[in-house]
Amino acid sequence: MSDTNPQNKSSTDLAEIKRKVQEVLGDAPDLLKLALENMLREQDPNTEGHAGSAGRIGRQSGKISELTAMAKLKPGGADRLRRIFKLVNGNFNGAQKVSTLHDMRFVFFENDTRILFATTYDGDWDTYIEDFATKIPDLMDLLFSSVEGWPGITDPGVKDFIASHQITADGWYVANPNLSVVETRRLQKQNDALQEFLDKIA
Repeated sequence: MSDTNPQNKSSTDLAEIKRKVQEVLGDAPDLLKLALENMLREQDPNTEGHAGSAGRIGRQSGKISELTAMAKLKPGGADRLRRIFKLVNGNFNGAQKVSTLHDMRFVFFENDTRILFATTYDGDWDTYIEDFATKIPDLMDLLFSSVEGWPGITDPGVKDFIASHQITADGWYVANPNLSVVETRRLQKQNDALQEFLDKIA
């Protein structure tokens, strides 16, 4: 097990950290440099889940991938989507049909002319988009038909459309990179069953 205590770093390691900080933040205030030095001292290079590629686009950390897309809305699109969100109380339980989906969120910006869609999921990009198309096609079209140029989730060009609006995250953190949605649900059920059992014998 590696030791991440800053006091146990060798003087060579500390000199290398200072060199890297100077290289990256040479013109920054000392407070900012010190903050980065402290962060690098505490960083464990053996930590699981370093970010890699999710496939076509996006980052992956362990089993978890990210998708962040921004697009222009059709006139009145934000208002229509807000009415839909209000109707369902912002809850899209139907999305559970995509068993790899961790979360998804929508944010309107630039005076309701653009939308940000962000999600995290298990596995690679192509499989995730195919899951959308086969498991929740109506929900996808309901949510994205207000986006300029949306071809429809079953259109052969939909992957190109999504990729053209996606931006790979420059920085990203995942607390449990090796726990898939299915594994998380299984652990929750096991914990619930254990707690119920302990309550009965208490």
